[in-house]
Amino acid sequence: MTKLSVNINKIATLRNARGGNVPDVVKVALDCERFGADGITVHPRPDERHIRINDVIDLKSALRTEFNIEGYPSAEFIDMVLKVKPHQVTLVPDAPDQITSNSGWDTKTHQAFLTEILDEFSSAGIRTSVFISTDVELIEYAAKAGTDRVELYTEPYATDFPRNPEAAVAPYITAAKAARSLGLGLNAGHDLSLVNLNYFYTHIPWLDEVSIGHALICDALYLGLEQTIHEYKNCLNR
Repeated sequence: MTKLSVNINKIATLRNARGGNVPDVVKVALDCERFGADGITVHPRPDERHIRINDVIDLKSALRTEFNIEGYPSAEFIDMVLKVKPHQVTLVPDAPDQITSNSGWDTKTHQAFLTEILDEFSSAGIRTSVFISTDVELIEYAAKAGTDRVELYTEPYATDFPRNPEAAVAPYITAAKAARSLGLGLNAGHDLSLVNLNYFYTHIPWLDEVSIGHALICDALYLGLEQTIHEYKNCLNR
């Protein structure tokens, strides 16, 4: 069964725009769990423009489902993850001022760097995942670096899906098969939505997890959070 992890960064963005604690990030996360989400994802950034370090600490003590922390493995990020000990850490190659994750790791070039970090997290009992493109060679190097899972970067799929769904998903099927053959778990995320999620899932049904934030929160403005989570879960159950 593919799990739905809800990225709540946009909730924190809304809170920070006004100050105070409305909406309450922890309460929204617990509501997501109550409405059927299988996990919560956050991506704290150095400028704390959405999720803050205090949010990460508060969420860890409150959540009942899986907690996934995404981010670039700076010294500060590594220290935070080792302190909080989430169920999963997802490494992304983002610059500090990057608006959103828009590429995967070059795991061949950065193999030594990733190997050291992945080993540190694994030794602490934290499941690891590496954000990556569909390039099979890079998936192979991710496996060599010692990651438990890879997370396929799905923006190219979402962009191409309206024109040609079959062509859009084809490289992801190849990448997913390669990951499975290497014994890696498989996650996916970025621009997955109610429009394209089910098609992706039906062609790669062995997905472990999808992480969805922006589209899900936007849909919730119209459908409500509870109904939206149900709709996304339905995309992973048919």
